[in-house]
Amino acid sequence: MFVLGIDPGLSRCGYGGVRRRGSDLHAVVGGVVRTDTALELPERLRLLHAELRALVTECEPDAVVVERVLFQTNARTAMATGQAAGVALLAASESGCPVAQYSANEVKMAVVGYGAATKEQVQRMVAAVLGLGDPPRPPDVADALALAVCHLGAGRLRQALQAATGSAR
Repeated sequence: MFVLGIDPGLSRCGYGGVRRRGSDLHAVVGGVVRTDTALELPERLRLLHAELRALVTECEPDAVVVERVLFQTNARTAMATGQAAGVALLAASESGCPVAQYSANEVKMAVVGYGAATKEQVQRMVAAVLGLGDPPRPPDVADALALAVCHLGAGRLRQALQAATGSAR
């Protein structure tokens, strides 16, 4: 199974793809889509959508995971992140593949085992889980890879629960 994680942001939108074969997880792709802060908001959103749509089309993921924006102290940043998340959800939905969302705390709990983990802890754990020599940089890429790892782990948990209970919750 191949999962593409997207860490939404208007200036920097991280993405990372992880493939699971058996119990092994491997990073396949990772990077950042950037938009020029000198452009007007509608143009930045259009460009972000075009880039993410092309990425999803090229990667052909089995699922796309977008970080759920819950709270940020800076309202302006929260709005921009929310708009970028909406664009990412749209691009993923247009592809027809399943789309999931997890909060940052859910991802940190799944990947690090601590919901208040630091960016550095997430980067180090993602590197360890994926067998990377160095932590992924910038943190946007590590966060996107962590989203994919979280979803792959959550999928295994859902399968185990279904097998144990005989139901598809």
